[in-house]
Amino acid sequence: MASVDVPLKRLRFGQTSRRDAWWAMPLVTLIVFSSFVAYTTWALIQGEHYWHGNYLSPFYSPELFSPPGALTPHAWFGEAPAWLAGLFPSWLRYSPAMLILIFPLAFRMTCYYYRGAYYKAFWADPPNCTVGEPRKSYLGENKLPLIVQNVHRYALYFALAFIVLLAIDAWHSLWFDDAAGNKSFGVGVGSLVMIVNVTLIGGYTLGCHSLRHLVGGVFDLLSGKPIRKKAYDCVSCLNRHHPKWAWCSLVWVAWTDIYIRLCSTGVITDWRII
Repeated sequence: MASVDVPLKRLRFGQTSRRDAWWAMPLVTLIVFSSFVAYTTWALIQGEHYWHGNYLSPFYSPELFSPPGALTPHAWFGEAPAWLAGLFPSWLRYSPAMLILIFPLAFRMTCYYYRGAYYKAFWADPPNCTVGEPRKSYLGENKLPLIVQNVHRYALYFALAFIVLLAIDAWHSLWFDDAAGNKSFGVGVGSLVMIVNVTLIGGYTLGCHSLRHLVGGVFDLLSGKPIRKKAYDCVSCLNRHHPKWAWCSLVWVAWTDIYIRLCSTGVITDWRII
């Protein structure tokens, strides 16, 4: 068979023969992801207005210890002990989110899809397909700091636990205190916001590439394992739209915190549907 040698031509940074708006998606990723990181950091250090009645912000769930002198009904172990609050410098007060937010963020930041997205947007590695990048060598993810990206498969286990925790929060959002101080079933706008939030996060997490490998990727043949085959098919179905789940859940989890914060500060009033 005849062969044709095609010389490899290294492109200059930004050089490409593409005529489409190849820069649009990396730009959107840069704006949205930067906004999310900035808002999440701000929300994390606040340590207040993260709950409203039976609503608890997903950034603060589970709330292990409330801030000193500000006990909330959502705290598992009451107020933060003095030794825990004393671990933080004077300019940075204790916030319940500091104890748990690292786990869901670790899952997102090391996600296979997100890595491909923000490598293009932030590091131009490369800016997009068939577009020249600003470096001449490929370093990969086999040394620090990018070797840390390999914790994704372990962060998955924590992410699965957070689906359960957020589902419990969504259930609690359906129970309101009545005039007599008893719990009664109801549905508020905040309840729907929290239910949508755990649904989107569940769709994103359960469509993870690592979970797909965990439930069925280790086998060469799945036909003789019907339960594993069904689980593999379900994860694969979600995985086909993994980018959509990723971005929708990212925006909605921030919106959930914003909504509860606005209710807590009295800017808006939660409307009771039922």
